[in-house]
Amino acid sequence: MAAFLIGFFIATSVGVIGIGAGTMATPLLIVLLRMKGAVAVGTALAFVTVVKLIVAPVYMWRKQVDYRILAWMLAGGLPGVVVGGRLLISLGKTMNQRPLFVLLGLTIVCAAVFNVFRLTREHLERKQANPRWLGALMLPVGMEMGFSSAGSGALGSSALLGLTKLEASSVVGTGICFGLILSAVGSGMQMGAGNYDFAVFERLLAGGVCGALLGSFLANRIPSRPLKWGLSTGLGVLGIQLFIQGVRA
Repeated sequence: MAAFLIGFFIATSVGVIGIGAGTMATPLLIVLLRMKGAVAVGTALAFVTVVKLIVAPVYMWRKQVDYRILAWMLAGGLPGVVVGGRLLISLGKTMNQRPLFVLLGLTIVCAAVFNVFRLTREHLERKQANPRWLGALMLPVGMEMGFSSAGSGALGSSALLGLTKLEASSVVGTGICFGLILSAVGSGMQMGAGNYDFAVFERLLAGGVCGALLGSFLANRIPSRPLKWGLSTGLGVLGIQLFIQGVRA
């Protein structure tokens, strides 16, 4: 039941505000379900892939995806997720959970900070547009996602806000498609290495399908800004808790 509720909550938030899937899934699986770090990442990536596969067509149908900018993002993000995924596979076999928890906690706190930064800049006019920088910036973002499942939503959306003139809805749609492709590659790598729990994935997916459909329906019907602030706060708390758990382990 816990996995179902986790999946429902995460997928609903993704459908409404477009971020938080990978960033929330891994720490919740570790903290609430006591999963091992590498297995939690692999399971989270597989879950994120399915959730975004459900949500992405909605934004594509609304013409809220900029495919030219998406291509620039993938130019750096795809090599990055392969490098990050290989690193997790290599370290997961030899490294104990303590350093991995510390790294995940720090990553999630950074993602929460980026979310807050993005919220504080939403009202500002974006005068610059240089999407060619996105390829270079998405390389470390892809590495982080491949290693921890976190980052593509918060960090990718922050880059889109700073380097493009996309409308907020297109930022969400383009970011979701970017995260979908990266999570599909990353999850394939981790599943091939055996870093996943299929039973937990099934329960996450059952809740996620319901949550994704509900979130997409609510996307244009409820104010997203308060939800974003709440999500950022919650992510910060989760990241700090995971960091402390790693330090004390």
